[in-house]
Amino acid sequence: MTPPERRIEELLRFLYGPKTGAETWDTLRSRLIAFRETHPQLRENVPPPEERLTESDAFLITYGDQVTEPRTPPLQTLHKVLHALVRDVITGVHILPFYPYSSDDGFSVIDYKQVHPDLGTWEDIRRLGQDFRLMFDAVINHISRQSAWFQAFLRGEPPYTDYFIVVDPHTDLSRVVRPRATPLLTPVETVTGVKYVWTTFSADQIDLNYHNPHVLLDIIDVLLFYVGQGAEIIRLDAIAYLWKEIGTPCIHLPQTHAVVKLFRAVLDWVAPGVLLITETNVPHEENISYFGDGTDEAQLVYNFALPPLVVHTFRTGDVTQLREWAATLHLPSPTTTFFNFLASHDGIGLMPARGILSDEAIQALVDLTLAHGGHVSYKANPDGSRSVYELNITFYDALNDPAHPQPEVDVNRFLAAQAIMLSLSGVPGIYVHSLFGSRNCHRCVEERGYPRAINREKFTREQLQALLTDPGQHHGAVFQGYRRLLATRRRNRAFHPNAQQTVLDVGRHVLALWRVAPQGDAKVLVLINVTNTPQRIAVPLTVLSLAGTVWQDMLSSCHVVASRGTLTVTLAPYQVVWLTPKEDMSS
Repeated sequence: MTPPERRIEELLRFLYGPKTGAETWDTLRSRLIAFRETHPQLRENVPPPEERLTESDAFLITYGDQVTEPRTPPLQTLHKVLHALVRDVITGVHILPFYPYSSDDGFSVIDYKQVHPDLGTWEDIRRLGQDFRLMFDAVINHISRQSAWFQAFLRGEPPYTDYFIVVDPHTDLSRVVRPRATPLLTPVETVTGVKYVWTTFSADQIDLNYHNPHVLLDIIDVLLFYVGQGAEIIRLDAIAYLWKEIGTPCIHLPQTHAVVKLFRAVLDWVAPGVLLITETNVPHEENISYFGDGTDEAQLVYNFALPPLVVHTFRTGDVTQLREWAATLHLPSPTTTFFNFLASHDGIGLMPARGILSDEAIQALVDLTLAHGGHVSYKANPDGSRSVYELNITFYDALNDPAHPQPEVDVNRFLAAQAIMLSLSGVPGIYVHSLFGSRNCHRCVEERGYPRAINREKFTREQLQALLTDPGQHHGAVFQGYRRLLATRRRNRAFHPNAQQTVLDVGRHVLALWRVAPQGDAKVLVLINVTNTPQRIAVPLTVLSLAGTVWQDMLSSCHVVASRGTLTVTLAPYQVVWLTPKEDMSS
């Protein structure tokens, strides 16, 4: 493979031309050499690329102030709570943006290199990193209009006069792909008059101008700063929109992919154990393009099609679409994998499901969300119309009708859905509210004024403890059931992110997966009933290339005996079984 230094130089020349590219490389190289000399430990004892994530890994997605208590910085409280509740089953924590911000619950960053003083300090972040692998957000498509960079732009101070994208408002921008229904250009008053700046997401989030190599250099400095503070995974937020060329859709441009490849090459040279994950809430084929060739771009991509497909599966009691899609999930190399998730701080994106689910099926998800007390967000289309962009609802309430609760059935249904995510090839990403099955927070929407708040409720430590221990609530049962799934999963190499995965067809009502560890030394047959009725299924052992007869369920320790070359299992409503062969004889 081409050495990282050579890749960096070639990518800079591609982005900026021979002369400016070479000058930019001279500047960057000296900075990277200094970083390497300051942080030699980042290149020591680094696992091989295919083992930097294993079956033991599971990440929790949470806000820094998700749990609070009096007279204690929230990051310290979060650390104490996570250490007490999940240290033995969760290995990593994605702390959602913890920097000073002006809007969007942290995604309009005022200062990339500061911890919000209301949350704590960098020391609190590093202390959390002693117990958990840390994922930081790099919110680098845009920056807050309150940031020092943009305020300097308004005052006409170099070098920031060219840090943002100024466009004549009469320019034809109809081809630009929009994730929001808000205006693409925002007028701002500068010392030289009104200028219209590019704002992909909101008037408070001003897009950066990567045509200026100094912007790129400053952002690379930010990424290296995060690595120095303990980030093991860097999440490239909204990366698909990074590079703009008027007259194009301004999404997934070759230059955007080149910037991601550049970040990867930089990390490969100075901190090879640090991984990149791209956040691109787009149709599946576009999403996985950020794997590159499997060695030169992101090591992880969010599996965005999974949440809407799982909701559809449980709404219909039919695994057909999910099964057929899962059978297409192939990785370009053993050094890449999917970041599987069902819920996040955002809503359930519907764009990734288009082309997989019919328009009727997608509308049914919209109807279900509204019936269960959720909201629907829209995006703008080039023709001026709007289309559904995401569903705003907690995942627990997406599956379970809050107006007609059936706690035992609801909990089992919810855990079966989570088991699908835990069973599929990839690394699990668990939003904190899924860990205990939060319900819709309508009060949060009323107080904050935007639909995504429905899934962003915060707790005091006392409230959370009461929630998990109240026998009249479902939250404790969800939490204990989730812990059991996680603890069991991490004990079997067949759940390694790059273990072989075969999707089996055992009928419409049961998802069946055959997982085999990379070295073939562990095997698991996953069976998940997605209906509220018992299901009896039969799996010929020849399909699994096995001749053993005795199987054990990892979750219940019950045994199943195959007869006449067929493994027959009866699953209770929403039951999950992870069967391992006790007599592993290849047929």
